[in-house]
Amino acid sequence: MGKTNYLAVDLGATSGRTVLATYDGQKIEMRELTRFKNPIIPLGGHMYWNLPALYYEVLTGLKKAADEGIELHSIGIDTWGCDFAYFGKDGQLLGLPYCYRDGHTEGAQEKFFERMPAEDVYGRTGIQFMDFNSLFQLDTIKRNSGSALEAADKILFIPDALIYMLTGKAICEYTVASTSQMLNPVTGDLDEDILNTLGIAREKFGKLTQPGEVVGQLTPQVQEYTGLGAIDVVAVAGHDTGSAVAAVPAENEEYAYLSCGTWSLLGIETPNAIINEESFKYNFTNEGGIEGTTRFLKNICGLWIFEQCRKEFKNAPEGVAELVALCDTTDIKSLIDPDAPCFSHPVSMTAAINDYCTKTGQVVPQTPAEYCRVIFRSLALRYRQVIEILRGFAPFKITKLHVIGGGSLNRYLMQYAANSLDMPVICGPVEGTALGNVLMQIKSAGKVETLPQMRAISAASVELKTYTPQDTAEWAEAYGRFIEIQNKYNKQYPQEIRIMQLAFEFFENGIDYPQLLPHLEN
Repeated sequence: MGKTNYLAVDLGATSGRTVLATYDGQKIEMRELTRFKNPIIPLGGHMYWNLPALYYEVLTGLKKAADEGIELHSIGIDTWGCDFAYFGKDGQLLGLPYCYRDGHTEGAQEKFFERMPAEDVYGRTGIQFMDFNSLFQLDTIKRNSGSALEAADKILFIPDALIYMLTGKAICEYTVASTSQMLNPVTGDLDEDILNTLGIAREKFGKLTQPGEVVGQLTPQVQEYTGLGAIDVVAVAGHDTGSAVAAVPAENEEYAYLSCGTWSLLGIETPNAIINEESFKYNFTNEGGIEGTTRFLKNICGLWIFEQCRKEFKNAPEGVAELVALCDTTDIKSLIDPDAPCFSHPVSMTAAINDYCTKTGQVVPQTPAEYCRVIFRSLALRYRQVIEILRGFAPFKITKLHVIGGGSLNRYLMQYAANSLDMPVICGPVEGTALGNVLMQIKSAGKVETLPQMRAISAASVELKTYTPQDTAEWAEAYGRFIEIQNKYNKQYPQEIRIMQLAFEFFENGIDYPQLLPHLEN
């Protein structure tokens, strides 16, 4: 088997890149062709994505491949979920897409639930509730008579929009559509009753398309601009987490996965969606996966707390590895609940940690080393808590944790996770999203046939590191304390009260905190 080349467009919420991948029949080698920023654009009191600029960067990557004389077999695009763009009957882009961070959806869930109860929405979609889900974005825009929506002939999620701009073909890729809270996993299409309640016709969305399908070829205009020929564009798992999980190098189904970065997505792969009272209670989500699988997961805090603390540290090592290594210099045992609302957007993250420790009667950290140890140990224990819940849903034993993403390089967090979970933690690939994107293109090309074959290629293409449990008795005791501390705080400071108290504290100190303002006004 000769070598074949593929191009992955991997777009995140802060930056993007084009990646060249070469497959030799056994493993994949990847290198970046281009990397670029993806800034949020403030305009007219709202926040938007600069989709034309992203499209230009995609063209730039394609042109570079042509300039280097690279013969591409296909192209695939993955991005973040939920957001979407509008196109008119003439195929033109209608305005800039809203960014999910825009505050216009505050309180949107409650307004929609007045017409369709939350239990019904969850029962139809199995998706956890977040204000920025596409459903609530569209409902907000429609209630506000958004001009672009009113004029739209097509509503396309971000990866689908870029595919449309490259090929002229309008699709609705399954995995990214599943993040919208409009997809019914039972019917395998956008839910008719939800769309009727929303007041938007199904035909405005593209053709439902599964990962691995060839959508079309580059338009003549794109071919001329880039210097490439009529290259196939493949619908990979358009949602970046879907692509990342496709690259998990698992040998069997008995595992959980953790996509670890600024945020942590912790879950399992199941043959079917899990939608019941318990999954609703715990606010678990069912996102579409490849090969008809479901990613049953919970979106929890990741390295966000550490990243924010790092900005406040003084006289600390600048390198992440050196900073993290300070954990060896302290034995502080204080713990926090990383998912407590007080850590979502505080003015000072170190102050929020101090306040949490004070309110729960624990030692307050003082040094960067102590903050790091508190954060990483707490994250590891939170992972155990979610895994324990997942075990109640999983139709198989969970015997190991596969970790993908940049957080897998944090050897202290990974070792703590192995200790806390009392099972092996297997780390890699770091660049799982781009690798999963390419693997779907390889499958589409007929080079492999099954998901296990894809994952064998992933394992052969990256260096994996396994952490085995240590000091499990000590960590079992720590988990007991974690639950006690969590319950103590939650009992003393119910979520709704905590948010309002925090907001009032901000306002009393003259700090504008617009994200919490609607909660106070309602």
